[in-house]
Amino acid sequence: MRCGLNGPRNLDKDASLATIPKVLHEHINSAFPVNVCLVATVLPNGFAQVTPRGSTMVFDDEHLALWERGKGTTNANLKDGTKVTVFFRKPQLREAGVLPKGGIARFYGTAAIRKSGAEYEEIWKRLIQPEKDRDPEKKGFGVLIKVERAEDLDGVPLDLKS
Repeated sequence: MRCGLNGPRNLDKDASLATIPKVLHEHINSAFPVNVCLVATVLPNGFAQVTPRGSTMVFDDEHLALWERGKGTTNANLKDGTKVTVFFRKPQLREAGVLPKGGIARFYGTAAIRKSGAEYEEIWKRLIQPEKDRDPEKKGFGVLIKVERAEDLDGVPLDLKS
């Protein structure tokens, strides 16, 4: 259980309700280079590994995706079933009344690694050109993140109108 502005919430129950609000799709897809998403995983030692990922995109209403081309701890840590947090911030969305509290949205989900197949190819196809240019030999892999929770900075589930 967690206490939010609306009282206690059962996060497991909320998990089945998460979708990525349509009003945020284009903002996330065009976040590079000014509002790049931060992607976090938990390292084996328990510390958070947080890294910017310019390749983050909306795959569909329930999935975020990214192209992982790194060679560091985030890359080594990503496996099927890895818990992932994606932090998106675009202050202009607060000013426009789309997202409260700093124009921030947080997405919590589970990774599925795609090294071949239709979803792998689709992630590559949608990848922005600057990220493709950084992996010209296509040595990276796709990461599909099933969003289990989507919330604002206060932990309130995102319930935005398209």
